[in-house]
Amino acid sequence: MSSREPISAPLDATDARLLLELVASPRATGVELAARLGLSRNTVQARLARWETGGMLASFERRVDPRALGYPLAAFVAVVVDQHRLDSVVADLAEIPEVTEVCGMTGPTDLMVRVVAADADGLYRLTGSILKIQGVERTNMALVMRRLVGPRVTPLLERLANADGAA
Repeated sequence: MSSREPISAPLDATDARLLLELVASPRATGVELAARLGLSRNTVQARLARWETGGMLASFERRVDPRALGYPLAAFVAVVVDQHRLDSVVADLAEIPEVTEVCGMTGPTDLMVRVVAADADGLYRLTGSILKIQGVERTNMALVMRRLVGPRVTPLLERLANADGAA
């Protein structure tokens, strides 16, 4: 999901409960979700459709661990960019298969790029490829030693689901 896409109105506790069920059982049908939550099928389907249209629900693709693909190393590359070339730098980064995420930043770094590599030589070559992109002024890499907390929204949904005493 791009940060430029519209996001639907703020969620209520029922929305959060529905999303928690969807996170727990991503293949559940609207009928199954409705039965588990005591909601009508139409209510569930309308909310899901609104969220998809509004850009709130990201893709349902399963996350594949890059290590299983032969990429055991991960790093974050802080990139300083010529501001006149920011869009083209991002487009060029998106063409590199080992680039798994690019985020715009505030502060001294313009972009934070998450990359994966098969080995240290691969990281070295990858950094060189990034530095060759027109508009990249400099980079600084930090190797990920271990992921301690992965991407998640469940704690936020649980807080919202319990905000009005609903469970």
